[in-house]
Amino acid sequence: MSHTTGPRALLGVRAVRHVGARTLVVLAVCAVVALVSWRSYGAAAAELSGLTARASGTVAPLRPGVVLATWPVEGREVSAEVAIAVRPPTGPTPATIAYSPADPTRAVVPGAALLADADRAASGIAFTAVVAGLVVLVDLWALGSRWLATRGPARRVLVRRVRVQRGLLTRSWLETESGPARWVPVHFDPALVTLPSPTEVSVTGTRWTSVRLPTGAVLHPSGPTRATEPRGRRTDNATTPDQIPPPSHWRAWRADLAAAAPAPLVGLFWSYLDASGFTGFLAATGITGALALWLWSVRGSDPS
Repeated sequence: MSHTTGPRALLGVRAVRHVGARTLVVLAVCAVVALVSWRSYGAAAAELSGLTARASGTVAPLRPGVVLATWPVEGREVSAEVAIAVRPPTGPTPATIAYSPADPTRAVVPGAALLADADRAASGIAFTAVVAGLVVLVDLWALGSRWLATRGPARRVLVRRVRVQRGLLTRSWLETESGPARWVPVHFDPALVTLPSPTEVSVTGTRWTSVRLPTGAVLHPSGPTRATEPRGRRTDNATTPDQIPPPSHWRAWRADLAAAAPAPLVGLFWSYLDASGFTGFLAATGITGALALWLWSVRGSDPS
């Protein structure tokens, strides 16, 4: 990636574009889930509006998922069928019943499905807001830490590029050959594909190390510098690599999409745990997949 300075030059940095595109995916998925949750909450709130009266009564099982609520109103007994989202009682059980004074047949009891829907929708809105906020904060922190890594005095070191695969994730590292052994994880750049081994580079920073190649390209850290060799299957660059075309952006997307493979399993587990059905499955799968995609980009996935 070419050396650039200033806020307007951020889009010229490949790592920024790479992480930014995945961040937009996360924000888009969060926005869709939040919108669906907001509409669901609005519908539940509309049905709950007007249920201002309270009475002590009983609830008894009527049929699967439905109980019969009975309570006195002005000397007469009123009853209403209420769908519930919890295990029904085995027999008549005392309960506080909320109902509409204008239409006593509109009622809810503790554990009512309508209350569960409203709570689930509110939780969906809050959760997506937290996820989106944390992703943006991490991105801003990453930008700041990488900018600081380019400041300060530079030093010359010999490095060789190694690719380390752990599980499905492959990352590029620069292993130092002069001075104490260090391993610097870097965001992928096409210049890495043809980088001779070893190559003398200029580095700045300590824990977060920025690397300037002889061509002027700047490699930004995708994690802290390590004093121990990263675990995984290692592949070293050739002494004089062949001049091959760099991987396309689509190949980078395909490499990152592998991170989303477990997302449907998480969605199934969440929909079962939350009893949110197919909608919950889609929401959990989408958010999990988008976060996995983003996390791999932040960690510097290598598509080569």
